[in-house]
Amino acid sequence: MAKAKAARVVLVRTYSAGVHVGTLVSREGRDVVLADARRIWSWRGANTLHEISLRGVGAGSRISEAVGRIELTEAIEVIDCAAAAVESLSRSVWP
Repeated sequence: MAKAKAARVVLVRTYSAGVHVGTLVSREGRDVVLADARRIWSWRGANTLHEISLRGVGAGSRISEAVGRIELTEAIEVIDCAAAAVESLSRSVWP
């Protein structure tokens, strides 16, 4: 029996649409589709997206509510998120 593939939660930085986090559905070249996607409007507690992908964001960050699906074009970076980061990034925060 084939082993089920774990959902891949990623950060995506685009050329002009900002930074998003969600479950990777597909990627073809610079086109990325995410499910349960949130926009990271601003963040605190991390200097770079690499740090966000490892530990998440701190208090005072702004993360949108999730949309079921989003198609992003002009993806510049796709970074896998560690489990510790996913917990922090999985809820809306708008202080």
